[in-house]
Amino acid sequence: MKYRGILLPKIIDALEQLGQFWLFVVEMFKQMVRRPFRWYLVAEQLEKIGVYSVPIILLSSLTIGMIFSLQLGSFLSMFRAEMLVGAAVAKTLSRELAPVVTALMLIARNGSAMTAEIGTMRATEQIDAMETMSVNPIQYLTVPRVVASILAFPVLTAIANIVGVLGSYFISVLVRKVDKAGFLDQMYAYVDPVDIISGFIKAAVMGLLVSTICCFYGYYAKGGSRGVGDAATKAVVVSSVGILVADYIMADIMLKVLFD
Repeated sequence: MKYRGILLPKIIDALEQLGQFWLFVVEMFKQMVRRPFRWYLVAEQLEKIGVYSVPIILLSSLTIGMIFSLQLGSFLSMFRAEMLVGAAVAKTLSRELAPVVTALMLIARNGSAMTAEIGTMRATEQIDAMETMSVNPIQYLTVPRVVASILAFPVLTAIANIVGVLGSYFISVLVRKVDKAGFLDQMYAYVDPVDIISGFIKAAVMGLLVSTICCFYGYYAKGGSRGVGDAATKAVVVSSVGILVADYIMADIMLKVLFD
């Protein structure tokens, strides 16, 4: 009885929030196809999400490629198969690591900022002012961020793929003295275009998921500045868990549809 009194209100709140989220998503998709199309806002968000995030993507993907190559090269050397490092790293990066790591980096850098920015506008009644002036706040604030994320995530994933492979090449060829021609030949032999395309599809879906969740928590933030901070924390946690779950679901579907 005691636990029912604690858990039941939390379950009800969670279900209410889930319903509120789906209503938010439906309204967001409606506003995507309605005029006016504010492309200048999309371009502004592309600069924030895409251009300004390049340094952190370069650093993280380079480090991951180098570490992965170091560990995998040590393991494959026991089987005299060091030349397969390039193929393994490129395939793993393109299918899984690049889109997931890119999404996690962008959640930390841009997702929390989206929630804080929109949440501050809610706390200072700027969103209420938009509604008073007959400006739909979801169309004005959420749609540009979501569209920009869908476009920026695959591009940043492509950069992560390239830089990660370069990091792997550096460690394998220059440090572990793997044959350069063998490294490249094996990579070209085992990595298919469908591997890269599947990673781009994942990145676009993750961009949609991350931006929608972060904008949702910012849009419904309550309780002033403290509420904005709580909303940003929830957005980061839910987005991070969400992309991992989504990655598993997409990986399972793609293994059956694309890689059979």
